[in-house]
Amino acid sequence: MNQDSFIKALADLNIFITEEQLKQLYKYYELLVEKNKVMNLTGITEVEQVYLKHFYDSLTLNKIIDLKNVNSLCDVGTGAGFPGLVIKILFPHINVTLVDSLNKRINFLNEVINELKLDGIEAIHARAEEYAIKNREKYEVVTARAVTTLNVLSEFCLPLVKVNKYFIPMKANINNEIEESNRALNLLGGKIEKIVEFKLPVENSNRTLVLIKKEVKTNNKYPRKFSEIKKRPL
Repeated sequence: MNQDSFIKALADLNIFITEEQLKQLYKYYELLVEKNKVMNLTGITEVEQVYLKHFYDSLTLNKIIDLKNVNSLCDVGTGAGFPGLVIKILFPHINVTLVDSLNKRINFLNEVINELKLDGIEAIHARAEEYAIKNREKYEVVTARAVTTLNVLSEFCLPLVKVNKYFIPMKANINNEIEESNRALNLLGGKIEKIVEFKLPVENSNRTLVLIKKEVKTNNKYPRKFSEIKKRPL
């Protein structure tokens, strides 16, 4: 996906990118590739693949929720900043929190944030379940891109979501996880409102977005310790 096809694909998502945002994304790409030489941030470094599989893919969140109307977003297990940092560049009004358990990644994200002079964004070094305990019901949208199974991911993420707001996991093929997650969602106060399935342009790989509304507060006993979550998923 070259820059022209990227711009057109974004327009199809109802996202219209400015010249300044294009420059910021390209600088992000340069910083990503440079840092990737000394630490493992991504296996994808070719520019057209980064624009497709990282930048465009991150912004497909707009297929299921209008990001123009979102004020706060938390990206759990953000890695090299996908989707949260990309969303911040294109939707600068959103207050974004990036959470990752590896401090080296957080240092990289802070370099990008400083280089691009972004405000209203912070990168937090924390395990997801520990961050959720201290930041309950804080965000309008919580998302995570291809992190773990939906029942486990829900226990990390739903405690962070405000009541009547949304947890939106970004996955590949998720059909086998939906039924397995029903018990977890019930216990955590969430309900699936919508599922959007589509294919990534160019390569036609499967993508799934799940809109999960938090209907009631999550019981304070969740999330549990990681060892318990791993041993006995909900």
